[in-house]
Amino acid sequence: MAAQLIELGLDDLAEVVECLLIGADTARHEEIAARRRALADGIGDALDSLPAPTAAKGGPQ
Repeated sequence: MAAQLIELGLDDLAEVVECLLIGADTARHEEIAARRRALADGIGDALDSLPAPTAAKGGPQ
């Protein structure tokens, strides 16, 4: 399965991950909680695989 998240910044994507984890913590069914955690992990892993931003590209200076 693939999801295309376009026109979102890194902060937006981090918020999506946080919302999925909060949703997992409040889910009534363990299957739904596990799915939300898996989605959050997948997005987090994808973010971790990106190269670190540089000062020239808007990263920390």
